Amino acid sequence: MRTTIDIPDEIMADAMHASGMKTKTKTATIVLGLQEVVRKSRIDRLMALKGRMPLEIDVRRSRSR
Repeated sequence: MRTTIDIPDEIMADAMHASGMKTKTKTATIVLGLQEVVRKSRIDRLMALKGRMPLEIDVRRSRSR
């Protein structure tokens, strides 16, 4: 999808530098940033479930394996 956006040069340079050698283009830097936002959102949703799912696990038995 083509989209025109206005990103300050300093922020783009910082993002490209922060990505290390992972990105060589501005497009790749933006895609990587969006992927990280999605990844973090998924992690946050999983963390919100912590302690809410009833698990019937015998801890002693599982550790003795």
